[in-house]
Amino acid sequence: METPTWPSLTLAWLATIGLLLLSHYLRRRKVNLPPGPKPWPIIGNLNLIGSLPHRSIHELSQKYGPIMQLRFGSFPVVVGSSVEMAKAFLKTHDVTFASRPKIAAGKYTTYNYSDITWSPYGPYWRQARRMCLMELFSAKRLESYEYIRKEEMNACLRDLYESSNEVVLLKGNLTTVSLNVISRMVLGKKYTDETVDSIVSPDEFKKMLDELFLLSGVLNIGDSIPWIDFLDLQGYIKRMKALSKKFDRFLEHVLDEHIERMKGVKDYVAKDMVDVLLQFAEDPSLDVKLERHGVKAFTQDLIAGGTESSAVTVEWAISEILKKPEVFKKATEELDRVIGRDRWVEEKDIVNLPYIDAIIKETMRLQTHNLL
Repeated sequence: METPTWPSLTLAWLATIGLLLLSHYLRRRKVNLPPGPKPWPIIGNLNLIGSLPHRSIHELSQKYGPIMQLRFGSFPVVVGSSVEMAKAFLKTHDVTFASRPKIAAGKYTTYNYSDITWSPYGPYWRQARRMCLMELFSAKRLESYEYIRKEEMNACLRDLYESSNEVVLLKGNLTTVSLNVISRMVLGKKYTDETVDSIVSPDEFKKMLDELFLLSGVLNIGDSIPWIDFLDLQGYIKRMKALSKKFDRFLEHVLDEHIERMKGVKDYVAKDMVDVLLQFAEDPSLDVKLERHGVKAFTQDLIAGGTESSAVTVEWAISEILKKPEVFKKATEELDRVIGRDRWVEEKDIVNLPYIDAIIKETMRLQTHNLL
């Protein structure tokens, strides 16, 4: 039997590759794909995505319609940009689209997708959702933290009053009050005050959160073109790993403090959300055991998720009100009529303030639109 020559082997390989490409092409012709721009080899449509990806995608949707297909490197991306498409993705086929893609941000900043935000849809995610609805964010527990929100809001107003003759950067004050509230609800104490035994300085704590928000939303080239991921061309993975080490050091300290406080206390009553999570970690009846790294990942989610969104929403609302004096006047009149000038607004008063409630909803609608 003759040994195959190199030309014959090369021809066989080329024929095999040709058949594979042909079959792939024929299979694609049978699929009714959404319209979209023609992708380039290797990079796909990444050349069409600018520094503000959501705006680039919006501009493309104006050309290709409410549902379109893009290609980010090696991965197809289907984009829906209408009420009907949102309903299809988020309601009709919500289970199909429930999981986020496994990208570097989830791997390196949330203990390998162990948190609520990045974990794939399944028993672990469903258990986390139940924990949030039934325990962490139950009406009873949130009501029990009202005194924290009241104290921190009063402290914020006091600081603003003392700065009344100076230029005030409102976002900084709003971020601080949100962070203080969330820290006390989740961790049991504030980490924006300088103390002798602080594991991080207030400034470092805020910078860690800012870095987490940034890295969670960056467009990392390695996520789209996996075979060049190891190069870390933009330096994002290096920053994610460094941030992960800082957060882990901080969260280990937080958990050790809580475990020491709970040790030896019979029928210990949880004082904050970390206490609740640690009690879940000891619960043998859970469908999926909550490991220590899961407790840390959930804690990080709770801190980050409750800080930036609240502060930015209030900042947007005040910005829009200041542009419209007639709206400011009506809101003030409603407060004077319902609350008066002898006391502060309380959470129970919100249901009696329909105009201000409408302002909040319009702020959300308007600013979501403006992002596009």
